[in-house]
This record gives sequence, structure tokens and C-alpha cells, in this order.
Amino acid sequence: MPDSADAPEEVPEFVDIVLEDDRWEDADLPAMAERAARAVGEWLGLDAFQVVVMGCDDARIAALNAEFRGKPKPTNVLSWPAVEFEAREPGAHPEPPGAEELGDIAISYDTCLREAEAQGKPFADHATHLLVHAMLHLAGYDHIDDEDAETMEDAERSILGKLGIPDPYLEHET
Repeated sequence: MPDSADAPEEVPEFVDIVLEDDRWEDADLPAMAERAARAVGEWLGLDAFQVVVMGCDDARIAALNAEFRGKPKPTNVLSWPAVEFEAREPGAHPEPPGAEELGDIAISYDTCLREAEAQGKPFADHATHLLVHAMLHLAGYDHIDDEDAETMEDAERSILGKLGIPDPYLEHET
């Protein structure tokens, strides 16, 4: 009988996936989101957390954008944090979240594809960037003012760099 110490360690999953658009299955959103979540978790110093990611189309995300933000048009990604974060000095990093569940994300295939093509980026790189961006929102990061935007973009660059994804804020030729 094998020693239980020799058994492979069970690796927790960070992401629950809801696919409302089959194109996300072809793009392997589950693996993309899990990879992004692990990188964000490592960067934040979190061993485990849970997010729900819904892969949808422009019609669905436009309805969500209208309902939750009063903007009846498609957007690339939306996020709903599970906890409210304390106000902080502009540009300061938020305290790492203590909640096991960070929140929910919706990402639109249509908008993501349009943006990736317009920016001359691989679809998977752009989608991963949007997932990292949304997960940082769930962890309390924002880009309301310039200092916060710089802090958040630096975090994104660091996380994406570890994934081998180029700086998403550099100009790309199309």
C-alpha cells in the first residue's frame, strides 16, 4: 500500500467556470482563467481563493453592463467583488483580501476578439490580460485616478510578465 505522503498533493482549483458562449470552450477559457488566477494568487501571496468566471457574448455583457453600471452597451469584462474594500491613499496597494471567495467576472468573447484584433495581439494574451485585470479588481485594485491606474497597471505587467505575456500597455502595430 503506498504511503499517503507519496500521494500527489491535490491542487485546489481557483476558478468556477460558466460558459454561456461555446466559443469560450474552443478558446479554453477554463485553463486560461485558472492560469490567470494562479498567477494573481501568487502575486498577491494568496494560497487559495475562489472566483466565478462567466464566458459570454456581447449581448449578455451589454445586458449586465446596463443592469449594474447603467451603460447599455457591450464591454470587455465586468467584475463584482465579494467584499467591499476600505478607501486607501491613491496609488497604495490594497490589503490582501481575507475572503476565500473574491467574486464574479463576466468576459465577452466578441469584444475581447475585436480588441485583440484591433491591437494586433493574440486573443489568448488579451483575454488573459482582461482576466488578470478583473481579478485585481476583485482584490481591491482600481484605476479611478492616475495613481491607482499606475499601481494597477504595474501589477498587471508583473503578473503577465511571469506568464510570458508582453506588456499590454505598449503600443501595438495593426
